Amino acid sequence: MSAGLSAGTNPGNPNKSFEVVQPPTDGVSSLSFSPKGNYLVATSWDNQVRCWEVNTSGGSVPKASISHDQPVLCSAWKDDGTTVFSAGCDKQAKMWPLMAGGQATTVAMHDAPIKEIAWIPEMNVLVTGSWDKTLRYWDTRQSTPVHTQQLPDRCYAITVRHPLMVVGTADRNLVVFNLQNPQAEFKRITSPLKYQTRCVAAFPDKQGFLVGSIEGRVGVHHLDDGQQSKNFTFKCHREGNEIYSVNSLNFHPIHHTFATAGSDGAFNFWDKDSKQRLKAMARCNQPIPCSTFNSDGSIFAYAVCYDWSKGAENYNPATAKTYILLHMPQEAEVKGKPRTGTGRR
Repeated sequence: MSAGLSAGTNPGNPNKSFEVVQPPTDGVSSLSFSPKGNYLVATSWDNQVRCWEVNTSGGSVPKASISHDQPVLCSAWKDDGTTVFSAGCDKQAKMWPLMAGGQATTVAMHDAPIKEIAWIPEMNVLVTGSWDKTLRYWDTRQSTPVHTQQLPDRCYAITVRHPLMVVGTADRNLVVFNLQNPQAEFKRITSPLKYQTRCVAAFPDKQGFLVGSIEGRVGVHHLDDGQQSKNFTFKCHREGNEIYSVNSLNFHPIHHTFATAGSDGAFNFWDKDSKQRLKAMARCNQPIPCSTFNSDGSIFAYAVCYDWSKGAENYNPATAKTYILLHMPQEAEVKGKPRTGTGRR
């Protein structure tokens, strides 16, 4: 039986999404789907990295898990779908040969928590971004980084679509790298948003990126100076005078529309080219800290849990259940609409 089918009365799951079984015991910090199958990895504040096999009919089966010494903040898959990378507050990144049933080993170290991690298959390197204000590139067979790149401030977000990489740091810096020359900044931009960056997502065509911030706003930014007239920002994840953080930005792998998820407990689907919201989903009773599409866009996974943004004093263990939910997008929710002839800007 799929628990999600009867979930209509559940304030944690008003969209009747399917619930992943045996979710983490604390908040979820990242979700990552395998590029080669419907294996979903979640990292959590309970120091665990867990993997489930899920399917498009909503079923989920726990497969395996590993532990870190402290809360885990980020995860990424190797492009061949065999291996998971994870990192967090213990200042180390682990490589877990999940599909081979192997043990996790430490492959990267920083001087402060590692906030973001990404595998770059075109370079066969792992990149880690830390609150120690560095970006480090790793050949996982070596114990020292191939290159250490100083950042202007603490790393908060990374997006990679080779050769484009964008790193969001504290103080609203957006550092753009051309990975064909990874040891030099390509461009440094001040965020078009007025407040702290929470998430970034490179366009599928690599011509620019999205940036989301704590003020319930998303910026659409093109890299080419000749395309600057196409840049814009828009408000989302707001309710009256209440403003919520945009926590996650995910492009649909087929239609190239995108999803936003926020601390208001909502997720929405958007088309940046026609500047339209395609679908707004019902708000959950807790924040959505992270979300992701599977490789063909048929499953949208999102976590619903307390995200600690309102501090420990507002944590209520009676209501703070953690969910990982699976939404199966209808084509109308995620397929872009043709631009109207009205010249709307």
